[in-house]
Amino acid sequence: MTTIASTLARHARIALASGLLLALAGCSILSDKPKDPTTIFAPEPAVKADASWPKVDWQLVIAPPAAARIVDSLRIAVRPTPGELQVYRGAQWARPPSDMLVDTVLRALEDSGRIGGVARQGTGVAGEYKLFFEVRRFESDYAGGAIPSATIEVSAKLLHVPQQKVAASRVFLQATPAASAAVPDVARAFEQSLSKIGGDIAGWTLSSGEAYRRTLPATR
Repeated sequence: MTTIASTLARHARIALASGLLLALAGCSILSDKPKDPTTIFAPEPAVKADASWPKVDWQLVIAPPAAARIVDSLRIAVRPTPGELQVYRGAQWARPPSDMLVDTVLRALEDSGRIGGVARQGTGVAGEYKLFFEVRRFESDYAGGAIPSATIEVSAKLLHVPQQKVAASRVFLQATPAASAAVPDVARAFEQSLSKIGGDIAGWTLSSGEAYRRTLPATR
């Protein structure tokens, strides 16, 4: 009886081990399953200087922008209905929205040739003015329609550094309808929104900074 019992126990252990091996093999097959591909979108906004922008001889520093984590994410946000925020599956930005915005404004000012100097904060450039951003919205918004709009909302403040006073402040909003609900068309609409809002902010910065400077007492 002892021999029979030992034999049965040994067979049970072998069966259990075989079952565990099969289970592990099944897990291994599942873990090797390829994931859905992700498309990375990298808008390249182009801003053309407006003839009405003034030419200034002061320098500007752009501070790191503020933004909520969900707004400044690599995931592309979409608002299908008011009060609901989702993300597009299998799509993301190459850079965070705040980086894209700062780069658009920076390049617009540099390429315009209308300013003495402009740089990001931390590069060692001393500016008479400092530009602050808060990115409030960077989302594909259906707003009750069938086709979404690439919506960007930014609060901007221009600080006069020597006096530590806000020279000007403004909220910018740009919504560009996409050609369709497809993600590539939405990404192209964001490129247009970035171009428009980047140009608006650049022109406003030059005009507001120069207008404030004219209110300052003349220096000898």
